[in-house]
Amino acid sequence: MAEQNNNETDLTVGFISSAVAVILFGSNFVPVKKFDTGDGMFLQWILCTAIWTVSLVVNLLLHCPKFWPLAMLGGFIWATGNITVVPIVKTIGLGLGLLIWGSFNSLTGWASSRFGWFGMDPEEVSRPLLNYIGAGLSVIRPDFFPVFPEVFIKYAVIFLFIKSEVPSLTCSLDTTPLLTERAVNSTQTNGLDYSWTKKLSQFQNRLLGCVLAVVSGILYGCSFVPVIYIKDHGKRNDSIYAGSSQYDLDYVFAHFSGIFVTSTVYFLVYCMIMKNNPKVYPQAILPGFFSGVLWALASCCWFIANHSLSAVISFPIITAGPGLIAAMWGIFVFKEIKGIKNYVLITLAFFIILSGALATAFSKV
Repeated sequence: MAEQNNNETDLTVGFISSAVAVILFGSNFVPVKKFDTGDGMFLQWILCTAIWTVSLVVNLLLHCPKFWPLAMLGGFIWATGNITVVPIVKTIGLGLGLLIWGSFNSLTGWASSRFGWFGMDPEEVSRPLLNYIGAGLSVIRPDFFPVFPEVFIKYAVIFLFIKSEVPSLTCSLDTTPLLTERAVNSTQTNGLDYSWTKKLSQFQNRLLGCVLAVVSGILYGCSFVPVIYIKDHGKRNDSIYAGSSQYDLDYVFAHFSGIFVTSTVYFLVYCMIMKNNPKVYPQAILPGFFSGVLWALASCCWFIANHSLSAVISFPIITAGPGLIAAMWGIFVFKEIKGIKNYVLITLAFFIILSGALATAFSKV
């Protein structure tokens, strides 16, 4: 009876954490929406500073659990995937880039946990078919739209036809990367020269952008692997990780430290490329810091969801939902999405996402 109660508590905590993560990931760029962020590099570093600050507070609240350096690798992987957003958006645009890296993020995170890739233990679920359906719906996301025919199959989509009234110089409400559309919408992005992309053919641009987006998505999806690896090997007496904590939140400080260190190194490299004249936007500091806090809290909730549900459940839910939350901001607050047709498409998208989330959830119980 006690074990059953514990399982029910874990499920409740896991699903609540997933819901909070979805809301925060879908909202974290709202604070910086109306501020100029230049080429995005300075904003990313501010965001990552906020992320590390949140992790420091969490670490102190948890009484400083043992620091495993391997967990920093997850932060390095995520930050490296995130730095590719600039060339991706420049070559194929944020919409197509988000489509590709979001789908590969979801698929990689789910599959690596489900099948035990990279030395992890495979995760079992009570109803595998429902889990496959939920994972599939999270990959075939409602923001799919036709990809160029020379490389990918054309997809029929919903969000392709939702017309936004936002001008081109508008900050994206994307939920995964820490770089925004405003940062990369011009060829000369305030110092970083992307004119080389004009020397490529349309096919080459799309091929390069799609390859980078695939790589970025895989890196995003692998960012939790080091933490799960440590946990799984912590159950083995012959492992150097024997006795390591089984509570995912204990690894947040190391993971976020990896993000901060990596982003700092990339920012310093950027400063060197800019000949010690980086583009700094003071008005974006406080909004950017608050945006980073929201992202960090969302990620902490994701860590909790991984602990309570396992990544095979949390990934399809948390990677699919934020886009809908961002759309809600566009409808009710910023008035960017209007018209009955768009509302119908958003509603259809909601039911697709909800169906995938419910299928994934019921595969666990």
